[in-house]
Amino acid sequence: MSGDVGASPDEAIGVGQVAQAARDVVEGAFPRLWVRGEVMGLKQYPSGHWYFTLKDAEGALSCVVWSAKAKRRTIPAAPDEGMEIAALGRLTVYPAKGQLQFSVEALEAAGEGLWRKQFEEARRRLEADGLLDPARKRSLPRVPRTVAVVTSAQGAAVRDVIAVARRRAPQVQLVVVNCLVQGDDAPASLVAALDRVARWGGADVVIVGRGGGSKDDLWAFNDEGVARAVAACPVPIISAVGHETDVSLTDLVADLRAPTPSAAAEAAVPVWTDLEADVRAHAQALRRALAQKAARARQRFAATTRQVQLAAQRVVERRRARLEAAGGRLEALSPLATLGRGYAVAQATDGTALTSAKAFRDGLDFSLVLRDGRVRATARDVIVTPATGTP
Repeated sequence: MSGDVGASPDEAIGVGQVAQAARDVVEGAFPRLWVRGEVMGLKQYPSGHWYFTLKDAEGALSCVVWSAKAKRRTIPAAPDEGMEIAALGRLTVYPAKGQLQFSVEALEAAGEGLWRKQFEEARRRLEADGLLDPARKRSLPRVPRTVAVVTSAQGAAVRDVIAVARRRAPQVQLVVVNCLVQGDDAPASLVAALDRVARWGGADVVIVGRGGGSKDDLWAFNDEGVARAVAACPVPIISAVGHETDVSLTDLVADLRAPTPSAAAEAAVPVWTDLEADVRAHAQALRRALAQKAARARQRFAATTRQVQLAAQRVVERRRARLEAAGGRLEALSPLATLGRGYAVAQATDGTALTSAKAFRDGLDFSLVLRDGRVRATARDVIVTPATGTP
């Protein structure tokens, strides 16, 4: 502005011009800087923007975190009320209100405050959805044919996995699904890679991870979206984020956690020579079991045969005894047996047995059949004995 602008009522300028000029001056005078203070009055709006005030004993500064910045790894979570933080950003003037404002690009709290808060909030949401339930963990295949490795194709992790897998079982196919494993774009890249593996459907087990690094380097594996993509994958997953002490969200939802990519390869790929030895041992055990089973079957067959023979013999003996008894009874009832005991049978000339005195009449010719022959006779003086009880 020229020296005359705003010098008199006639030269008055608009408020917006003043605010804009003030913003230009402030932004030009102050570079990006870290500011430390206590968080007061934090508000998060549906638009995704955050507003709060940083205060200390000597002053207060209005701060804003735009939604695009709030989703970046440099701001892991919203700070708690009263939390002391350090904020990285730029001083500016908000023209609409003519207010000095600090536009925040990164936040850090003492220790692991914000990182731990982000982790715990995401963990609680995953737990509420049942994704941390041990019962949903799947077993790894004993002998996988194909292992997908979701990691950076240029990283040390993939080289470690390949070296271990080739040493243990060269027959297993490895498919590297390249993706980013650190930086602001890493979560989206990891989710996309896991989606490709799921749609492909050719893997028997998946290793997802990276080598070691700082907490900032490993941030992507604490992203809730990545954790949900791991949980949703239809293939068993081994989390292999290269850190021994800390547990990531990916570790919690994966079917198995391995401390390093090399350990993940050992868990996923069996030693082929060990498998061959196991197969031989199982084959020998199977042969022994079959031989024992066959021997027991032969013994049972022999015992059953003996039992059947004995049972059949007993049946024959019982039937023979019954036949002999029936034969004895028939023999006792036989007319020949009666004749043998001294009795005779009277027969008419036509061979009809005359069993009653009423069958005779005087002058009737008949025969007496005896044990050793026949006597012809003629009936004389037929006497019929009255029945007992007859009046």
